[in-house]
Amino acid sequence: MIRTIAKKEFRSLFAAPSTWWILAVMQFLFAWFYFGRMDDYLQVQAQLAQLDTSPGATISIAAPLCSVLALMLMILIPLFTMRLIAEERRNQTWVLLLTAPVSATQIVLGKFLGLLLLLIFIVAGCAAMLATLLLGTHADIGLMSANILGLLLLAASYAALGLYFSALNKQPIIAAISALGLSFGLWLLDLGASDNRSFLRAISPSAHFQNLNTGLVNSADLIYFVLIITTLLWLTIRHLNHERRQAS
Repeated sequence: MIRTIAKKEFRSLFAAPSTWWILAVMQFLFAWFYFGRMDDYLQVQAQLAQLDTSPGATISIAAPLCSVLALMLMILIPLFTMRLIAEERRNQTWVLLLTAPVSATQIVLGKFLGLLLLLIFIVAGCAAMLATLLLGTHADIGLMSANILGLLLLAASYAALGLYFSALNKQPIIAAISALGLSFGLWLLDLGASDNRSFLRAISPSAHFQNLNTGLVNSADLIYFVLIITTLLWLTIRHLNHERRQAS
C-alpha cells in the first residue's frame, strides 16, 4: 500500500503544470549560477595556478553551487508539500483517504516517498550538470558525492517538515508559509550562531549540511538527519491517528 500511495503522489506531482514550471525555473536559475560561477573561476584560474595550495574546480564551483541549491530547495519544497494533505482537505478528498482501510503510517510514508522520488529527480538533474566538470578538469568525486548526499538528506528533512505542517493545516498556503517560516528560521540560526558548537547551530539542518558541503562525512550529521526525519514523520503519523480517532 505504501508503494501504491507513493506512485500515486509521484504521478500527481508530475501531472501538475505548476511542478513543471517550478522545475523549469529552478533549472534555469541553477544553470545561470553554474555558468556565472564557471566564468568567475576561469577568469582567476591563471592566478590560482601559481599558488601552492590552489583550490580546484570542485571547491570553487561545485561546493558553492550545492549551497545555492540547498537554499533553493528550502524555498521550493514547501510548495510541493502543501499539496500532500492540506490540498486534499481543501478539495474534500482527504476524508476518503482517512476512512480507507490503510493506516496513517502507510499514508504518511507513501506521500513522503512519493515526494522524495521527485526531489531525487531534481537533485540528480543538478548533479548531472555539475558532472560536466569531469569533462575539462580533475574534479573531486568524493567532495561532489558528499554534497549530493547532503542535498538528499537536507531535502528529505525539509520534506518531512513540510508534510507535518501540511497535516496540521487545512489551507495549503498556510501550510507552505508555516513550513517555509520555520525552515528559514532554522537557517538563520546557523547564520547567527557565533560558536560552531552552540546548541542553536546544532539544531539547524543547514549547519549539518555545511559539514557535508566541505566534504566531511560525519556520523553525527547523518544521525541528526535520520533523527529529525524520523521524528517529524512520527509526529505526522501521531497527528493523523488522533484526527482519525476524533472522526470515528
